[in-house]
Amino acid sequence: MSKYNTKQRKILLAYLNQHPDKLMSTHQIAEALQNQGISLSAVYRNLSQLEVEEKVRRCTKAGTREVFYQYIAAEACKGALHMICIKCGRTFHMAHGNLTLFTKYLEESENFTLDTTDTVLYGICLECKES
Repeated sequence: MSKYNTKQRKILLAYLNQHPDKLMSTHQIAEALQNQGISLSAVYRNLSQLEVEEKVRRCTKAGTREVFYQYIAAEACKGALHMICIKCGRTFHMAHGNLTLFTKYLEESENFTLDTTDTVLYGICLECKES
């Protein structure tokens, strides 16, 4: 499929870029963009292409089969281990120093090499824990 830089694609990318720390379903994205004339099928089509281009990550939340997307083309996401809060849905990056310690521990203690490009840890963020 060839890459077209359509008006719909530009609007979708701008929206995703404004919400890099959120996991959103196709329906949530389409609902947010419906006033800008973007259909659900256009959202599906563009997300599919953006996934191929590695600009969005496709995943599921723990305990659900619904598919969610997150914008990862941002420079900050490259090489980061993502941690997702199961209460609020926000995404955090593990600090690089902690990531190094974590992967080193897994390699030395568990004889396991972690692929951090496609790994997501689920838990509860401090803000949700305190509320």
